[in-house]
Amino acid sequence: MYKQIYEFAASAGALEGYVYGKETVSEAVIAKWCNNLLIAYNLIPPEARKQFQTSCDQTLGRAVRSLVPLLGEDHEIIGKLQSMIAGQLPSSADDFQKEKDF
Repeated sequence: MYKQIYEFAASAGALEGYVYGKETVSEAVIAKWCNNLLIAYNLIPPEARKQFQTSCDQTLGRAVRSLVPLLGEDHEIIGKLQSMIAGQLPSSADDFQKEKDF
């Protein structure tokens, strides 16, 4: 399970970095990426997701904030990403205010 969590988190973080500050994106690439993320997310038991959900909300939330201006609020990709977000979205793609717990 730790490997699944790591791979999901690495892919989510890579997506956030890939879309950050972009003026255009390949919808086909992002759609495939998001589909794979959603599959991986759903394979992780809910009890385990609770342990990292707030961090996931921040990472995927910043990706959503980057993608909404490019795709629109109602785009299927945005909906898939938001389905993995349980809390509030960050205020912007630049919102790194939440402190990490170490």
